[in-house]
Amino acid sequence: MRFITWLLTYAAGLAVAAWLLDGIRFAGARNGTAEVQDKILPLLLVALILGLVSTFIEPVIKLLSLPFIILTLGFLLLVINALMLLLTARLADAFDIGFHVNGFWNAVAGSLIITIVGWGVRSALPAER
Repeated sequence: MRFITWLLTYAAGLAVAAWLLDGIRFAGARNGTAEVQDKILPLLLVALILGLVSTFIEPVIKLLSLPFIILTLGFLLLVINALMLLLTARLADAFDIGFHVNGFWNAVAGSLIITIVGWGVRSALPAER
């Protein structure tokens, strides 16, 4: 159940970011557009990649950036999350999933949206025992 919550949190954040930002999109590999049902599997695959990247990088980030996070009120963490989203887009492109992030500022805005939606999803779910 925890894995499903983890995956759906990233998927919800990515879906909202792609809906709100023109620079983040899921598009069909052939014609540049995709129907809603054609976006679900790529959305889940990209959410899985982003979650895995986050899981492996998060301990290092916490160790290195804790003093900076306190000093910069989270700006460094936002930049790091944006870079992780760009890395996720590169990996998704390597696997030809059809997920694109156009530029650093779209990644920053997308990571902010993913963080906010993730907080909302986690707070709305009942606590696990």
